[in-house]
Amino acid sequence: MSGEPVLELDEVTKVYGEEPPVAALRGVSFSIRQGELAAIVGPSGSGKSTLLHIMGTLERPSSGTVRIRGIDAERLDDRELSLLRAREIGFVFQQFFLAEHATVRENVADGLLYAGVPAPERYRRADEALERVGLSDRATFKPTKISGGQRQRVAIARALVGSPAIVLADEPTGNLDSRTGASIMDLLRELGAAGSTIVMITHDASLADQLPRQIRILDGQVVSDSRGDHDLTVAESEPS
Repeated sequence: MSGEPVLELDEVTKVYGEEPPVAALRGVSFSIRQGELAAIVGPSGSGKSTLLHIMGTLERPSSGTVRIRGIDAERLDDRELSLLRAREIGFVFQQFFLAEHATVRENVADGLLYAGVPAPERYRRADEALERVGLSDRATFKPTKISGGQRQRVAIARALVGSPAIVLADEPTGNLDSRTGASIMDLLRELGAAGSTIVMITHDASLADQLPRQIRILDGQVVSDSRGDHDLTVAESEPS
């Protein structure tokens, strides 16, 4: 694994409303390194969804810094930020968001539309991504003709197709039965072992514990951050 950070959050806050203001994130700091496989885990209302939006540059923080491959997102205008997101961030959601009229191959290739990649190259990369997730034999199928687990694999291939700096997977097993969900977890681990940088957002601690690193969030704050055999808790990280 490279030591280079691909995602860095430094003292990030997010406040909604004014009367009274609601602090969804309160001084969140961590970095994700290239090739890392990590989970962000916390109960409903802990700030996970807000954190996902901030990490994915879908929302701007109220304060603090978000860097993607060293680029300060706050310094970009909306157009530049959209281009950065298209090139550097892949998204996987529990709702697969596949176009039912398009083939599996077309759905994956569409992940490169906003990055300005020519059509022949889009389809070449789509074929490579489908091979990575074990779905080359389903390339010409429509999403309605494949299983839920296969649809999620298509969504993962679409997120990977542009070789982004990081893939953000939001409850990727949430709409799947336990056996199919386990196969998706196996796939994420395989992709991580092959060098992809993946962060999974989940409320399920048992899923998070299957990944090498767990960042636990509660009430908008990071309460623990486990890296392999080293656990960093908030109490340890604060000066005495």
